[in-house]
Amino acid sequence: MPVIADLRDDLAQYLRTHGLWKKWLKAKQLFEIDPAHNSLHTELLKPKHRHIYSFRVDRNYRALFISLPDNTIEIISVTKHYHK
Repeated sequence: MPVIADLRDDLAQYLRTHGLWKKWLKAKQLFEIDPAHNSLHTELLKPKHRHIYSFRVDRNYRALFISLPDNTIEIISVTKHYHK
C-alpha cells in the first residue's frame, strides 16, 4: 500500500486557503487504500517519461505526485484542474 508523505507547509497552506483541507484528507485516505479508486481519477501525466501522476482532490483541484522507490508518494503540487 502506498503512503503519502507529509505535505510541505506551502501545500498544506494552499489546501487550507482554498477550503480543500477536508477534501484532501478524504482523497488521501482513499488513495492510500486504493490508488485506482474511481473517484480519484488517478492518471499518468504527459510527457509520460517524467513519471508524474495526478489524482483528484475535488472536481476542480488535482494533486500532482511522484512515487518514490520505497512506495512513498510525494505530493509535488496541488493545482486547479484544466477543463476544456
